[in-house]
Amino acid sequence: MKILAIETSCEQGSVALYWQGDLVERVLVGHARHSEFILPTISELLAEAGAQLGDLDALAFGAGPGAFTGVRLACGVVQGLALGSGVPIVPVGSLEALALGGTPGRVLAATDARMGEVYLAALGHSGDRIDVIEEARCLPPELIALPDGGPWRGAGSGFAAYQDRIPAAILAALTEIDATAVPRAAHVARLALPRVMAGEGVGPEAAVPLYIRDKVALTTNERLARGARG
Repeated sequence: MKILAIETSCEQGSVALYWQGDLVERVLVGHARHSEFILPTISELLAEAGAQLGDLDALAFGAGPGAFTGVRLACGVVQGLALGSGVPIVPVGSLEALALGGTPGRVLAATDARMGEVYLAALGHSGDRIDVIEEARCLPPELIALPDGGPWRGAGSGFAAYQDRIPAAILAALTEIDATAVPRAAHVARLALPRVMAGEGVGPEAAVPLYIRDKVALTTNERLARGARG
């Protein structure tokens, strides 16, 4: 199997190439410069593998939730590559990719959604498989709760951004917290692999980001009511 994966939903973007069992990843430095480096990085990875775009079995991307501009960038890039090559696309949840990056078990994945909120999902991590226990949602950090079962670990930027607003009982109940963890293209590729083998790829018109926030902007009064920092 040959899969090119892109993840740009947060400040640290990356591109990965899974090529017949080998997985190589490149980090894109600086959130504002993802668009500048993403296509040259893809070209470099393909050249190093001695491959062309049409040799791929699939294109995968981190579909969010995450930064609007970053998620749209990854989606737009794979759509453009797919239109020119006919390679199918596999959208992968960015919170699922985040959860795959740590130790196996139950994971509370939380990333900074800005505007005083977090993107949150409760996930089970076993090997290269992620099971969704509670679907991704957007909510104020004060409303974070642990589902039944456990133990749980925490991962993601939401724990760094809102440590003072997440209930102390939740923080104390987590066996570990990795607030520096980010979704990575290598994990997107690993999660996409079984779906590619199952023929679940879609065309560019069906590859869309995952948006779970009803509003992308709040009034000043709404921001203050939610306790958002300026």
